[in-house]
Amino acid sequence: MAPQTRQRILDCALAMFNAQGEPNVTTNHIADELEISPGNLYYHFRNKDDIIEQLFGRFEERIGEAMTVPEGRLPGLEDIWLQMHLVFECIWDNRFLYRDLVDILSRNRRLRMRFARILKRATDNASSVIRGLSQAGILRASAAEMDALATNILLVATFWLNYGAARGDQDEAKSIRQGIVQMMMLISPFLRDAERVHLNTLSQAYRD
Repeated sequence: MAPQTRQRILDCALAMFNAQGEPNVTTNHIADELEISPGNLYYHFRNKDDIIEQLFGRFEERIGEAMTVPEGRLPGLEDIWLQMHLVFECIWDNRFLYRDLVDILSRNRRLRMRFARILKRATDNASSVIRGLSQAGILRASAAEMDALATNILLVATFWLNYGAARGDQDEAKSIRQGIVQMMMLISPFLRDAERVHLNTLSQAYRD
């Protein structure tokens, strides 16, 4: 029963953090929602930061899987589209982390270092995929342009939810779809004509 209670606490905390914002949720709120005593919750987790670290661990594993690049072949446009979709799905499911990213990382040095490693891996991954598109003849760009493109893609992915909140977006799910399109539009100017047309067709489905 204990592992199930631990899992229920994590799932409940994630749902409440996403719905209400992490700063607005206390361990007592989580215990009340689950109809368990605070002591039962503290049996499994030392404090709220402990819960956040465990949720971050789940996020870290999932985002790592989402960033996997094709092996044994050069990537295609569909590969990068799918990868961005999986990354933004992970961001959506852990949106509390991205909404309050600076605050959470400023409180926890370990998470700050782990998130920095995720960004480093994501930048290396994006650079690798972009270079693969270039080697396949799908994309034409200088080395400096490819490096800047990889950085810009990561900037959009990391801070898109905050940008949406700042401009007053009410529908975060729609905002996520727009974020995927925005990232692909960063790539569009560097594509061959045929791939650019294909990209615009893919993007239209996310705009509707």
